[in-house]
Amino acid sequence: MFLRFFEALRAAGVPVSLREFLGFLNGMQAGLATYDPDAFYHLARLTMVKDERHIDRFDRAFAACFAGLGEIPAEAVLDALALPPDWLEKLAERHLTAEERAQVQALGGFAALMETLRQRLAEQQGRHQGGSKWIGTAGTSPFGSWGYNPEGVRIGQTEGRHGRAVKVWDRREFRDYDGSVEIGTRTMKLALRRLRRWAREGAAEELDLDGTIRATAAQGWLDLRTRPERRNAVRVVLFLDAGGSMDAHVQAVEELFSAARDAFRHLEVFYFHNCLYEGVWRQNHRRREAQVPTADLLRTFGPGWRAIFVGDASMSPYEITHAGGAAEHWNAEPGQLWLDRARAQWPASLWINPVPETYWGMTPSIGMIGRIFEGQMVPLTLDGLTRGMRALSRP
Repeated sequence: MFLRFFEALRAAGVPVSLREFLGFLNGMQAGLATYDPDAFYHLARLTMVKDERHIDRFDRAFAACFAGLGEIPAEAVLDALALPPDWLEKLAERHLTAEERAQVQALGGFAALMETLRQRLAEQQGRHQGGSKWIGTAGTSPFGSWGYNPEGVRIGQTEGRHGRAVKVWDRREFRDYDGSVEIGTRTMKLALRRLRRWAREGAAEELDLDGTIRATAAQGWLDLRTRPERRNAVRVVLFLDAGGSMDAHVQAVEELFSAARDAFRHLEVFYFHNCLYEGVWRQNHRRREAQVPTADLLRTFGPGWRAIFVGDASMSPYEITHAGGAAEHWNAEPGQLWLDRARAQWPASLWINPVPETYWGMTPSIGMIGRIFEGQMVPLTLDGLTRGMRALSRP
């Protein structure tokens, strides 16, 4: 009965063997995961995934075959919020016209939004729908789900709709970018290879023709000389924005990621969400328990490294300017402060934006990030990459 699951794993690029699949079936037959979705998921992953790089592919195949058994249930999110589940149950959804949206007023700033949320949590006693004040659904309140407000806290909603949330109260899972994706065009790789600084490194493995000729002429017999190969010595720290609004740009960023792995021999990759803060991570499924302090990166990678940030820079301005403004956690220092530190440590830095350049003026946060990077923001196009690599190549 699990043959379709086995085929889905192979189709998704998980190199599971028949022996491993039989081991999984033996575990099921022994009753190791009977009637327990979590145990079933972990048994399957334990027996059929040999490399942690394949966990994301496994998760996607698992979700496709078993309709999301591996996802976090909504009840777990609501328990974490200490809100009754029926408060945020989607009974009806209200669709506002453009004129009606224009009449909805924001509370007037990040501090006012957070203080009002504290008051609502302390005062509210029951479920609300279609209103403008309480935590509820399908209304114009700043708090809740399936409604609309110019600045709000999204609670109990699985995905974004209007892109107006200042904070997201729910736990969201992001996936890593797949570095094995084939490049759509060879020119993307060539554009990245414009960033180069040649140096001779490693053991003497390459024939030194000029040296051999000189030595042979001087000695009177054939005297072969070798030298280290000439390689690209550029060192790059790559920061990738993942999740949220970046889901619309996954394919383009995966192509860029694959090209970067091919173009740069010295490449360190880290993930962030929306803006740089006090911690980054190497794998999205471990972004909460295995964060790398950003301060450690600033100490580890010297000014000779190039820093490339890839993200749509589309977020609430509070995420850049305010302590506590981050969408998913309480940041002790504003994001702008961490970006300024990164720019000071890595003077050769660049922000690559997958949003078409003609739309940048419509999002205030894109302009703010562009100013922090002193104009060193380019679109994720071949022309943009060429311009960016040329800028990073300057001494």
